[in-house]
Amino acid sequence: MLESLRNKRILLVVAHPDDELLGLGATMHKLIKECNCAIRTIILGEGITSRSDKRDPKLWEDELKKHRQNIEDARAAIGYESVGVYDFPDNRFDSVDLLDIVKVIEAEKQEFQPEIIFTHHGGDVNIDHQRTFEAVITATRPMEHEKVHTIITFETPSGTEWRASSDPKHFIPNFFVEVSEENVDAKIKGMESYEFEKRAFPHPRSPKALKVLAQQRGIIVGKKYAEAFVIIRTIS
Repeated sequence: MLESLRNKRILLVVAHPDDELLGLGATMHKLIKECNCAIRTIILGEGITSRSDKRDPKLWEDELKKHRQNIEDARAAIGYESVGVYDFPDNRFDSVDLLDIVKVIEAEKQEFQPEIIFTHHGGDVNIDHQRTFEAVITATRPMEHEKVHTIITFETPSGTEWRASSDPKHFIPNFFVEVSEENVDAKIKGMESYEFEKRAFPHPRSPKALKVLAQQRGIIVGKKYAEAFVIIRTIS
């Protein structure tokens, strides 16, 4: 499967700043360094204003400015080609018409012409992740001239594993990418760029926890480190 990604144009569609690293930071690093992939990330939400009782972006102007710089620092750590940043309301994507999100993705597709899209698992507990997944599926209907032939979803630590144990929408990976310690370290370095998102162990976003997760996913498939995914659709 990894060979089928070689030399491809990949669009990564995420809800918040840092999701791009949490989901596939190590895999991105590998795809860029070893597989000659061109990767563009689009970050749909501003990612921080939900920490107030009411949304008021003016109260968060300084933090949002830092967030934008953090995004660029994280991009440099991984080395992906470009990033588009939007300002849908953090943890309030359900207050936005799905069509508005779909239109952004369609415009990005038209501009970048990707063959592959990575995005959130549709069963995440975070509403913004759910809506992002729905928008990607809507924007990539399998019509005759649709260029995107593969859609792959990733897990987001502190969003995917917190789904209730009785819920049927759990993340059950069917595709694993073996990554190196260098790839994992690049992911962790990128995450450390995010001043408002990094956490101390045992939080799932902490450096130690991210390495443990990569080890755990690797153990499942007999490797030292790996990242896990679900293939939603692929056409060959």
